[in-house]
Amino acid sequence: MASKNFSIVYVLSDSVGETAELVVKAALSQFDEDKTIIRRVPYVDDTETVDDVIVQAKENNGIIAFTVVLPKVKNYLLQEARTNNIPVYDILTPLISIMEDRLNVASRNESGLMHTLDEEYFRKVEAIEFAVKYDDGRDPRGVLRADVVLVGVSRTSKTPLSQYLAHKSLKVANVPLVPEVDPPEELFSVPPEKVIGLKISPEKLNGIRAERLKALGLKEEANYAKLDRIEEELIYSEKVMERIGCNVIDVSTKAVEETANLIFQMVKGNKG
Repeated sequence: MASKNFSIVYVLSDSVGETAELVVKAALSQFDEDKTIIRRVPYVDDTETVDDVIVQAKENNGIIAFTVVLPKVKNYLLQEARTNNIPVYDILTPLISIMEDRLNVASRNESGLMHTLDEEYFRKVEAIEFAVKYDDGRDPRGVLRADVVLVGVSRTSKTPLSQYLAHKSLKVANVPLVPEVDPPEELFSVPPEKVIGLKISPEKLNGIRAERLKALGLKEEANYAKLDRIEEELIYSEKVMERIGCNVIDVSTKAVEETANLIFQMVKGNKG
């Protein structure tokens, strides 16, 4: 037994990851242990994500459970876990192997096949997970995989819009535009109709940011809420949106629901 008890189980899946998480929870229920954290990592379809999890698991003395079936990714995960001495458990392969023997048929080794059980439900869950994973520009790879990408300065409702649209089964990534940070190159390599720019009046944004600072117990005089800083950000964001060539929506006087419905109609129109 390891000298240090594990406290994190990393649950990897090439789909939503609900199945793997339920299995891990069932196993943990057999122990008097309520401090173990389960970190679900959905949509694992590349080795870079595996590398990220391996590093985290090694640092935190964690273990890995997975339902990844794509051979390239699964084999890479098993190899890296073995190399780094990380305990790993393949949830699906043993049962799939038994079924292959009994049915005398090779499995398809395709990800996401459970979606056919309730396609709309799983699409929605997948979209919600996607919005969380690719919120606030934390991983630019989401830009390439999204149905729609929202761009704008801070406090233009990018996150609530992403969640609202996710409940309509759209995969949404959002990217903040800040003068001091170059936008990801992925923004300029996707079709411009896939990107929606969000603009807002300086006065409206000043009021929103001042309220945000107040809620955090900070002074309203902070640079974040100053008009000259806001105008600088808005000018910069307008230039980025022009470079992308995307549609732009003014959210100054619109509720989140109204903006989301406009975006949804745009996306439907593009698909049509």
